[in-house]
Amino acid sequence: MSPLHSAPSDPADRLIVALDGMDAERALALAAAVPQLRWVKVGLELFVAAGPPVVQRLRDQGKRVFLDLKFHDIPATMAGACRSAAGLGAELITVHACAGAEALAAAQAAAGAGSAAAGLPVPTLLAVTVLTSWEQRRFANELAIAEPLEGYVPRLAQLAARAGIGGCVCSPLEVAQLRADHPAPFHLVTPGIRPAGAPLGDQQRVMTPAQAVAAGASQLVIGRPITAAPDPAAAFAACCAELAAACS
Repeated sequence: MSPLHSAPSDPADRLIVALDGMDAERALALAAAVPQLRWVKVGLELFVAAGPPVVQRLRDQGKRVFLDLKFHDIPATMAGACRSAAGLGAELITVHACAGAEALAAAQAAAGAGSAAAGLPVPTLLAVTVLTSWEQRRFANELAIAEPLEGYVPRLAQLAARAGIGGCVCSPLEVAQLRADHPAPFHLVTPGIRPAGAPLGDQQRVMTPAQAVAAGASQLVIGRPITAAPDPAAAFAACCAELAAACS
């Protein structure tokens, strides 16, 4: 499989299904039950429960893996973590932008070394700016960060880009501004995606799939609207159809 250089054109390649809140067997069964599915997200819950082997088992199904562990530590530790993650075959890996330029650059270099040692394509590192569960008032009150989100997010994205990171994870509401600042091939992956009529859950800053792609998102992360649907394959196909219609 080739590394990512631009936004995929096939709607199925734009959708990443989050395998959150389930154990390894359920995650593997769900992934296998959606024939069109290309990309899956392995987050903290699943990775802690199932360990690195779950990444290989998903890859054995032919799935491409977004490893969303949001590394944030000193430069040497972030580098070691990204080296190992790249060696597992993860093609998208998250790091926190607020770790700083030195740690981000070390993580990027180590990911390249880890993938080369394993004979795999270099993964795309994605810098997390501000989690989509935050809203402005709590962000200011709890973290004592007075800068508005609309200024703080682009500043972190710029920091990541200057450190050589290949993209960002951001709220869909920030995609248009980040895309204007960072043209392709800078990769923008957006959680907080909810098809029209779907419950918001713990997400605060959301868009529909069509809206997010129109704003400039490269790929979209969708969890419960697909994984908790009575028919996940049908829900995934409906999201693909919405994207195809929006892009036609």
